[in-house]
Amino acid sequence: MSRPAVLPIGLDLARTAKTCGRAFDDALAEAGGSQPVWLILISLKTGQHDNQRELAEAVGIQGATLTHHLNAMESDGLVTRRRDPANRRVHLVELTDAGDTLFHRLRTAAVAFDQRLRAGLSAEEVAELARLLARLRDNVS
Repeated sequence: MSRPAVLPIGLDLARTAKTCGRAFDDALAEAGGSQPVWLILISLKTGQHDNQRELAEAVGIQGATLTHHLNAMESDGLVTRRRDPANRRVHLVELTDAGDTLFHRLRTAAVAFDQRLRAGLSAEEVAELARLLARLRDNVS
């Protein structure tokens, strides 16, 4: 079987995403967090998602996995959970002061990582990359 003349774009994209994802994980870990924690914190901080079901959808993880992360975050004093008085089946999640502090620390790490990713790229190249990535998403959805 012969090698393809050109590396398949999906393989190159998957490798790049994996490399960037690991590097982002490392940057967040150095700041005391992780990608799931960062996604949960940013969703809570923006105030768009305050119950577990909405958080799971926003973060893109299963409810049981979210519960696992929230259990750890609650144990670490980053969030509190309480039942919604209007619907006792719904758990509301709120940031604590410690969660807010971690959010700001992770935001600093995320901004620094974004600057690292953009190194050597012009604004036009970043815009073109965003356009191309959107086209790839559209091609497979």
